Amino acid sequence: MTPLRVLAVDDEGPARQRLKDLLTDCREAAPHALIGEAANGREALEIINQGNVDLVLMDIRMPVMDGIEAAGHLLGMEKPPRLIFTTAYDAYAIKAFELNAIDYLLKPIKQDRLLAALRKAGSLATAVHAPAGALDGLRQGPRKHLSIHERGRVVLIPMVDVLFLRAELKYVTVRTAEREFLLDESLTKLEEEFSAEFVRVHRNALVAKKAITGFEKQTETDGETHWVVLLRGIPDRLAVSRRQQHIVREF
Repeated sequence: MTPLRVLAVDDEGPARQRLKDLLTDCREAAPHALIGEAANGREALEIINQGNVDLVLMDIRMPVMDGIEAAGHLLGMEKPPRLIFTTAYDAYAIKAFELNAIDYLLKPIKQDRLLAALRKAGSLATAVHAPAGALDGLRQGPRKHLSIHERGRVVLIPMVDVLFLRAELKYVTVRTAEREFLLDESLTKLEEEFSAEFVRVHRNALVAKKAITGFEKQTETDGETHWVVLLRGIPDRLAVSRRQQHIVREF
């Protein structure tokens, strides 16, 4: 058996140490190499982007980025690592298997259960891809990041940096102060998820409320006038549709 390259992810240092001790005890029976550890999902993705991880042992409840959000960002990878969730909360068990995670380990983790999970992971050539929407029932609130996939890497876009989301053909343009990204998601679903922070100004555009600096009337060549949104830090002007003009008064 080719040794698995394992990444341990948990926000609690003692929990990571226990997991490392258990992995050491399992190494002879289930060959593997612990290539790193991370305290949250974002740190884990940075390590996974280096391309040397076969299996992730992922805690679910963590700060910065929890295990559910991190798993969602992994789903779009062409060759994601295999995933085993570890958590103290058994309410996630059924959903974890719906995600097609390799296994689910309830804390405190027992050596025989970890060994069985490692052997199962080692018997699979690749990760099993979860169906679209499999994570929806597990998320605790909206994501803190969006993600795109470039050349086998996960590129994270912090939601606090997003100024607007605009639907264009089959993609959504994600605009930050620095650049644009193309996201393969539904604008309607993004509106549902981020309704507290974003407002719809047009059927094809959502704007971050905190990014709005004002509104301006713009006259077209045909003499028609309409409102546009002024945004912090960028010259872009987004049209406000007639149906959404009430937001000008509200702001």
